[in-house]
Amino acid sequence: MNSSSSTPPLKGPEADAIEATAAVWLGRRDRGMSEAETATFIRWLQQDARHAEVFAELDDTWKSFNRLRVARPAGMGRPDADLLAPRRRRHRVLWACAALTAAAAVVFLALAWPRVPGANLHRNVVTAVGAFQKMDLPDGSVVQLNTDSAIDVQYTAGERRVRLVRGEAHFAVAKNPDRPFIVSAGQVAVRAVGTAFNVRLRSSAVEVLVTEGKVQVNDSVQGGSLLMARAEEPTPLLVAGERATIPLQAVTGRAAAAVAPVAPAEVERALAWQERRLEFEDVPLAEVVAEFNRYNTHQLVIDDPRLETRRFGGTFRADGYPAFVRLLETTFGVTAERSEDRTMLRLK
Repeated sequence: MNSSSSTPPLKGPEADAIEATAAVWLGRRDRGMSEAETATFIRWLQQDARHAEVFAELDDTWKSFNRLRVARPAGMGRPDADLLAPRRRRHRVLWACAALTAAAAVVFLALAWPRVPGANLHRNVVTAVGAFQKMDLPDGSVVQLNTDSAIDVQYTAGERRVRLVRGEAHFAVAKNPDRPFIVSAGQVAVRAVGTAFNVRLRSSAVEVLVTEGKVQVNDSVQGGSLLMARAEEPTPLLVAGERATIPLQAVTGRAAAAVAPVAPAEVERALAWQERRLEFEDVPLAEVVAEFNRYNTHQLVIDDPRLETRRFGGTFRADGYPAFVRLLETTFGVTAERSEDRTMLRLK
């Protein structure tokens, strides 16, 4: 019998262990790995050729996976189950896929800068359409940058400042009362000590969502808070579970922010982009299309006014517009006319 150098096939508990580990690494990769995690991941891949094989197979399966929750108009039949299901593959891969937290298979970069707490730093970071980046800042703070976004990072010995030039970013801030962390977007300055919050710069407003702790929301030009004063607080603060919306045309020096409580489920939807997902809950199709278009160079265009206000709910991969369009065609009576750079949507 000839000897063979082929890799032994996976069997039993050993197969389950490798698949479970591969699933964990896929989830870590998609939420962003630190420099140390990346080194450990590479070592794991090099330990056994089967590690890389299983990881690649799991990655390929995940690319075909969309989790859809469909809000159907009254009188509409049930959606095609085959459309909503992931592509069928071997049992062991489907088991591992089920173990993942929802994330899309998009490789994105973790930037690690020298961790010198008091060092000066000036960096510009930009993401392309559909790209994401996670940055470990020198002080231990972490920034996650969404699609088509740009930030300007400036650290000095006495202050940590980030300017959101465009797009959206989430900040997990390392506590340091002697060195405030300030994020500016338009004429809005968000000041934190140790907290986590999301900032989105829209065409007409700045949105600030606090997920942990509390922040000040100030006028970056004239100073002063943009929040209404509260009797129990000498300094107005935006706290965890609240969102402030500040129009870009707001009159400076006045309480211009509209503050609203945000339920945990809504917070999860707002931050789903960190896992490369888009989540919708009973929203007009025009809003769904606008979100897909943020993440893709191929644009969806509603070419029928009757479609714009139809409401939908569901969870999709950020790059999953083809599956969404197929869903509209097969379930909601929509005709899709596809070209190289866009898809026109009309009612039949």
